[in-house]
Parts: sequence; C-alpha cells; structure tokens
Amino acid sequence: MTATLIWILVALVAVGLYLSWTAGRLDRLHARIDAARAALDAQLLRRASVAQELATSGVLDPAASIVLYEAAHAARQAEEEQREVVESELSQALRAVFAEAQQVEEVRAAPGGEEAARELTEAVRRVPMARRFHNDAVRAARALRRHRKVRWFRLAGHAPFPMAFEMDDEPPAALVDRAS
Repeated sequence: MTATLIWILVALVAVGLYLSWTAGRLDRLHARIDAARAALDAQLLRRASVAQELATSGVLDPAASIVLYEAAHAARQAEEEQREVVESELSQALRAVFAEAQQVEEVRAAPGGEEAARELTEAVRRVPMARRFHNDAVRAARALRRHRKVRWFRLAGHAPFPMAFEMDDEPPAALVDRAS
C-alpha cells in the first residue's frame, strides 16, 4: 500500500514537472513573439521614416513624392487593426516609385541621395526578415497551444492567441537589384 502511494506521488510529481516545463516553454515563446513584434515594428517604422524623408527631400518628381509621402504617413499613423493594410500599401507605393532603375539612379545622383538610397534599401530588406522571424515565433506558439495538454490544463493562461503579421513586403526590384 505504501509503495503504491509512493509511485502515485512520483507520477504526480513527474506530470507536474512536465506541465511546468511546458508552461515555461510557452511563456518563452510568448516572450519571443513580443520581442520579434517589437523588432518588426521598429523596422516598419524605420522603412516609413526613410520613405517619408525621401519623399520630402525634393529628389523625386512631385507625383512620386506625393504617392510615397501619403503612403509613408499613413503607415506611421496607422491604428493596429489597419497596420497590415497600410504597410502593404507602402510596399506597393515603393514598388511604383522605384519600378525602374532610372529612378534609383536619379536618387543616387542627387546630393545626399546615395545615403538615402542605401538607407531605404536596408530598410526594405530588413522588413521581410523581421516579419519572417515574428511569424515563425507565432507559428511555434500556435503549434504548442494546439496540444491538448495546453488546452486542458490552461497552460497559456490569459495570453491572447498569437496572430501572424501578413502583409505585402516585396521590395522594389530596381532598388534591391542595384544594391546586390
């Protein structure tokens, strides 16, 4: 009888340790999502800021400046619910403005244009990477949260279900090709 109680106690402790480890893993994944989202937000803000600076620099033609400025301004001012849409619109505006290599060369030829083009190139390259890191962390957390043990024992607590950030982040080909 005593041996049976000891084995039951050992099994309960083992299950408790396993559940504790799983809850800790889930907590680390949520922390990773938060860090990845902060990095993504920083890269999106950097891209919008550089695009807005370039739009107001006088280097671009007036129509391109207006299109780029409005898209960058909307991206910087967007509410969380509209963020994916306005960031996609900024990507589309960047592709429209820098559709041809000639436009990139005109920017580079202007005073201070080489640095502005380099900053914009870096910003448009980093956004897809930051978004991929964020979405990978979300995918891992979602996979763990789908397990029965996590749902049954409510190991996620009151943490909201992680959502991926889906947007059009295709960089302008003329801008990226020139930098390669």
